[in-house]
Amino acid sequence: MSKPAEIVCFGEMLIDFVPDSAGVSLAESTGFLKAPGGAPANVACAITKLEGTSAFIGKVGDDEFGRMLVDILKSNGVNSEGVLFDKHARTALAFVTLKKNGEREFMFYRNPSADMLLKDSELNLGLIKQAKIFHYGSISLITEPVRSAHMVAMKAAKDAGVLLSYDPNVRLPLWPSPEAAREGIKSIWNEADFIKVSDDEVNFLTQKDADKEETIMSLWHDRLKLLVVTDGEKGCRYFTKSFKGKVSGFSVKTVDTTGAGDAFVGSLLVSIAKDPSIFQDEEKLKKALKFSNACGAISTTQKGAIPALPSTADAQGLIAGSKAY
Repeated sequence: MSKPAEIVCFGEMLIDFVPDSAGVSLAESTGFLKAPGGAPANVACAITKLEGTSAFIGKVGDDEFGRMLVDILKSNGVNSEGVLFDKHARTALAFVTLKKNGEREFMFYRNPSADMLLKDSELNLGLIKQAKIFHYGSISLITEPVRSAHMVAMKAAKDAGVLLSYDPNVRLPLWPSPEAAREGIKSIWNEADFIKVSDDEVNFLTQKDADKEETIMSLWHDRLKLLVVTDGEKGCRYFTKSFKGKVSGFSVKTVDTTGAGDAFVGSLLVSIAKDPSIFQDEEKLKKALKFSNACGAISTTQKGAIPALPSTADAQGLIAGSKAY
């Protein structure tokens, strides 16, 4: 038995195939690097890299890729007691196109993949109930049975007084339509205590200008303790019940933005788990967000999500200006 995890991440873990050269289409690419991915799993690894404790709950295929992913969780110190292997479905794959500026496009192979087949009866509810934070995305809301498992897990966490953390991570190709994506993502919006959303996702969800504060406030709800909008290299904006503001980002040489949001969220969740008073203390929150901005920035300087995750020392080095990335 591993030590109890303060932060439990729920959802998909998959293999990203990243072109070995940037700025080419999938068809033009001559080779791909195999990288572990899946936002909730990336967050779990980001947490342990920063000396936090995490667990991942989800399902992978009983295949070489699935076993490789669980080995990666273990080697990163993530509790994998809640991971199941499906004998009948494959581990999900995603082919990622890197554009010249490091931004990406996705093509998914999952029909159905193992992560979609997690049933509520297979959930390790014990892991969830003893956590401080339960973190999830929206990909697990797209199809049954994993959608029902997601809802049961969320309710168990809420009933046990666990903080609910939501990063929608919009992946349009996986939803039947943009309207279905908006509806599905918003269906659990009002349950969360903390939401992190990117400026692009704000544009998509509201169909309004993410630069305008009234647009962001349309996403606020009374249960929220903190809403954070990430603005890429510009940094982030934060909104709580009693204060709001922005924290500037760091300029780095970007190679691959995959997993930058996950590095940011993992870092912020470690800060929240350590000191929940951060929701009421603006100075503490700003300091934590600056650290999260540094983590997000560093993660873009290397290919792949998990291999690029920074350590505490890496982030402190960037903040202190002693490290150039």
